[in-house]
Amino acid sequence: MSDQPTPDLAPRVSDTIRKTTCYMCACRCGIDVHLRQGRPVLIEGNRDHPKNRGVLCAKGAAGLKQVTSPARLRAPLRRVGPRGSGQFREISWDEALDTALSWLKPLHDAAPEKLAFFTGRDQSQSLTGWWAEQFGTPNHAAHGGLCSVNMAAAGIYTLGGSFWEFGAPDWDHAKLLLLFGVAEDHDSNPIKMGLARLKARGARIVGVNPIRSGYSAIADAWVAITPGTDGLFILSLVHELLKAGRIDLDFLARFSNAPVLLDSDPASPTRGLFLRDDAGRPQVIDRRTGKLAPWDGQGVQPDLRGRLRRAGVTHVSVMHEMADRYLAPHWAPEAVAGRCGVTPAQIRRIAAELARAAFDDPVILHRPWTDFRGHRHDSMVGRAVAVHAMRGISAHSNGFQTARALHLLQTLLGAVETPGSFRFKPPCPKPADAHPRPHSRTTPGQPLPGPALGYPQGPEDLALRPDGTPARIDKAFSWENPLSVHGLLHMVIPNAAAGDPYRIDTLFLYMANMAWNSSMNTRGTIDMLTAQDGDGYVIPHIIVSDAYSSETVAYADLVLPDTTYLERHDCISLLDRPISEPDRAADAIRWPVVTPDRDVRPFQSVLLDLGARLGLPGMTRNGAPRYRDYADYITTHERRPGIGPLAGWRSGPAGIAHGRGDPNEAQLQSYIANGGVFQAEIPAEAQYFKPWNAAYQDWAVTFGLSDAPQPYLIQLWCEPLRRFQLAAEGHGAIQPPDHLRGRIIATHDPLPGWHAPMSDGFEDPVEYPIHALTQRPMAMYHSWGSQNAWLRQIHGHNPLYLPTLWWDRLTLKEGDWVRVISSRGTLTVPAAHMAALNPHTVWTWNAIGKRKGAWGLDPAAPEATRGFLLNHIISELLPDRGDGRRWANSDPVTGQAAWFDLRVRLEKSAAPTESQPAFAPVSPSPGTGPTATEDAY
Repeated sequence: MSDQPTPDLAPRVSDTIRKTTCYMCACRCGIDVHLRQGRPVLIEGNRDHPKNRGVLCAKGAAGLKQVTSPARLRAPLRRVGPRGSGQFREISWDEALDTALSWLKPLHDAAPEKLAFFTGRDQSQSLTGWWAEQFGTPNHAAHGGLCSVNMAAAGIYTLGGSFWEFGAPDWDHAKLLLLFGVAEDHDSNPIKMGLARLKARGARIVGVNPIRSGYSAIADAWVAITPGTDGLFILSLVHELLKAGRIDLDFLARFSNAPVLLDSDPASPTRGLFLRDDAGRPQVIDRRTGKLAPWDGQGVQPDLRGRLRRAGVTHVSVMHEMADRYLAPHWAPEAVAGRCGVTPAQIRRIAAELARAAFDDPVILHRPWTDFRGHRHDSMVGRAVAVHAMRGISAHSNGFQTARALHLLQTLLGAVETPGSFRFKPPCPKPADAHPRPHSRTTPGQPLPGPALGYPQGPEDLALRPDGTPARIDKAFSWENPLSVHGLLHMVIPNAAAGDPYRIDTLFLYMANMAWNSSMNTRGTIDMLTAQDGDGYVIPHIIVSDAYSSETVAYADLVLPDTTYLERHDCISLLDRPISEPDRAADAIRWPVVTPDRDVRPFQSVLLDLGARLGLPGMTRNGAPRYRDYADYITTHERRPGIGPLAGWRSGPAGIAHGRGDPNEAQLQSYIANGGVFQAEIPAEAQYFKPWNAAYQDWAVTFGLSDAPQPYLIQLWCEPLRRFQLAAEGHGAIQPPDHLRGRIIATHDPLPGWHAPMSDGFEDPVEYPIHALTQRPMAMYHSWGSQNAWLRQIHGHNPLYLPTLWWDRLTLKEGDWVRVISSRGTLTVPAAHMAALNPHTVWTWNAIGKRKGAWGLDPAAPEATRGFLLNHIISELLPDRGDGRRWANSDPVTGQAAWFDLRVRLEKSAAPTESQPAFAPVSPSPGTGPTATEDAY
């Protein structure tokens, strides 16, 4: 044995390791980038990073191939052929910026709303939103309206925070986790780590999802819900819990608006609004005195049974309305189970399991704390039911009320911000009325009066022109979608092409692949981007910034090439979408760990340069650019005194300060020295009951998350929704057009309700009996993930997965193809069998299909021949009603794109040469394509 070689079990693969933040999904894990002679050769997880503790997924490791991709753009481009041809000439940055300025300057000076500036998952929305505000256009938003605004808006309006980025399960104490509509793409490493902790402790997981893949595949129980009926299922659980008396009355009384008094007079013009005192504070009945008291009065003990007759009007508590509503027999399991695709016994069994986990074995932490009314609590008593939900409940036209129903269920169980339940991540909790209102009043040459996006509290906050028509091109914050807090990215191009409500001049897109999988209907969007009238293109100018040669780049008039994420600074900010956890506030940076080898610039720096050239307020000083680049902006910009993009290592009176503090020129270097991340631990006394915990409220003020304590109540009764209903009923000075009154009354219910998806009123379920869904795969998140040389080997193409019922009914076998027919179009695609599916649901991976000529792929690549998109048979508009109006295929409250309302029928098909529809190739952008080298470094 002595002559056997001794292998080196840990060979050095690099001469330098640089720590930064991953960008292969929105999880934003810490990574170690190994360099050899300046070239990246390996990416590993950073074991000291609080987000992932060294865990890294396939996407993160494959980030290496993003910076060597043959799809990378190499210089600014100016279109020389027709839109969509991909014919460009490379130009200098001076020419590119002069061209952009020649289009933007006249708009800024005369009609700023003629610029529509929309972004995808750029993770710098605090900057892009501020830039749009300074330009003066209300036409700005990011991708949220495409993704999960129903979940986000419902969370803010109800709880004061939402799932995922602003909330998480209590992984250490939960005994039951309820998962709704969670695929494998969001928050992948932390949720996998959390699920492992639950499993190790013997906690149970219940997955509610039409598809048993990913996280649902390891659940202890799986509910194969019929798509679009999650809200019906949830409210049946609420019915059962109320009927059995298994609810947390003390939690409801102390921390929700269940005891707040409502005007209950059917003839009153204020029916359904809160009874308030002269200071505007909602009123409750104090159990100690039996008299009226403000909800936040010191020592007040709110009475859930409150009832009062005053000035001839009867006022009752929200709890009365809830009991009347949800104890009605039409919510009983027997009444709803069939529509939901479950049995009454399943609903009763899950309701009983929730009650047992919440009440029979509570979590008790021996941490004294004081609430906002001055009550001292000896311990923290919690309910061990945690809930997590994502796009599966959100991407329906009834998703806002479904998400609110889920928050109602949590609140009835006392399972919000208590040990064992759902917990907020800083900067949340923050109630809707503490957020800005949206602003849309434009003045030539001037900024907007405030941010374009916000949280309306009533009709007076809508973005309307003097004649009552929408002020925004996407119709966000109009009567069609009053609470569209993330905008409607999917409606920008359709409305601009239709000139409804007006025409725009310049469409400015960043990281939004609208000509392919970021639009609801691909062919329709391409037609809109190329539509012409007597004056030329209907949308005269299109500017696109991207790092890669996407399908949408081919339709740009001007291309501003971005860097890849290892080549630039980024700011993962508490002002935007941070990486906090329930026990700590945290933010992070990316920084250029490698140097670009192409004539490309970070988009954020380009945006600041354009702002300075335009003379936008805040971007110039004494006639010169205020910021050298984005790194300088990150360090020196202040949103309000002492508060900037990054919370860590600021300057204070006695040296370094965290949270609040003056700009510090060495701040970025401090982040780099600490692995690219900053975290501030929340004091133990303040880590639970955050909205009502005096210690947390004080800490949040000290740290800079708020300027004053802002305790609030969970809004089970959403008064802003009732204000919109009242307007639709004919009350108030601002009222909706007649054709929308009925819809607003039906869908803007202040208590969580359920209505069938909007498209069900147009599509015959007999003709289209099957629901069709998409999911993003765990190994691919952004659309550019599927051109990655490593990730392509995992997902090179996608089949349509059919349940056993339809596989057998169509007599399919492995290798067969099917025709998928909706009311909007037809696909012909490869089929595959999956038994673990709702029997009337088919699904596929999203964003795998690519167009020939894009993304640097060979024209014969499987992504372009066997890959496909369901987008081809979805529409951003509902079918024509014959009334001459354009009805968006969106949630009527928030404008969320209703991707998952798609209904289809199936036919067996002969195998074509490639998936249908097939699109003609676009010419590769200059310098990209399968012959471009991947060895740039």
